[in-house]
Amino acid sequence: MSNSPVDYQAADRVATITLNRPERLNAINAELPGALRQAVERADQDPDVHVIVLQGAGKGFCGGYDLQEYAETPGEMHGNQDMPWDPTLDYAMMSRNTEDFMSLWRANKPTICKIHGAAAAGGSDIALCCDLIIMAEDARIGYPPARVWGIPTTMMWVYRLGIEKAKRMLFTGDLVSGVEAAEMGLVHQAVPAEELDAAVQTLCDRIKGVPCNQLMMSKMVVNQAYESMGLANTQRFANLFDGVARHSPEGLWFRQRAVDVGFKQAVAERDSGDPIAEGHSKRLGSARPRDP
Repeated sequence: MSNSPVDYQAADRVATITLNRPERLNAINAELPGALRQAVERADQDPDVHVIVLQGAGKGFCGGYDLQEYAETPGEMHGNQDMPWDPTLDYAMMSRNTEDFMSLWRANKPTICKIHGAAAAGGSDIALCCDLIIMAEDARIGYPPARVWGIPTTMMWVYRLGIEKAKRMLFTGDLVSGVEAAEMGLVHQAVPAEELDAAVQTLCDRIKGVPCNQLMMSKMVVNQAYESMGLANTQRFANLFDGVARHSPEGLWFRQRAVDVGFKQAVAERDSGDPIAEGHSKRLGSARPRDP
């Protein structure tokens, strides 16, 4: 996998999968979802592997989709079509990515996500598919595009947090620290950054002595409870609505602002708390009146 955006290593019953685009904060490009799935399936098929660890190279785990590259490029792009928009094409694309991310959930072996830096937007989609998450206390996790331009496609927030806390995270688009994520029950543990590697290793050492068949049965019996709650159908709605969010009047405004002034400035305006200017919405075809 030398040319892959994902690195794979296995030793002492642990497979370590590393998102390996550190120059882009491991942002998700067109190749990464499939490469991640291949690595997970490789570990799952290896009888010598008992535990799978997912991590990110460089300064953070994953900053989400590579929107600085995509969003600032004029014209049709990966994830945004020229109008009129065909939602079926968008749904097919995002569903494939979600299925790739969910390989971490489907794997018969435990998956542990190690988060340093940030797991933002699509990065949180990936992380929350893992069975257990350990974060650095100063790391951050959240889905800021829930403010404008996105819906989390794996939609694991509600299954990990429950109704009220999940709504809080999606209504605000907040990024929370590892400390707060652990307090709300989103992640298994938060530790000082310098202790992160050791904490993950301690958990791996405890799990890897359990036979693979026992781990498989334990994981399957827990997962089926959530699948019976309608996880697959929730993700169908999420993948469809993610495309709607990127092609709504406000979503088109955000994309145009990214082209005009750069992605970082567009994000600052999106996250400022101010309503999108009425003129922008009308210019992009919104017939709905907006608050002053």
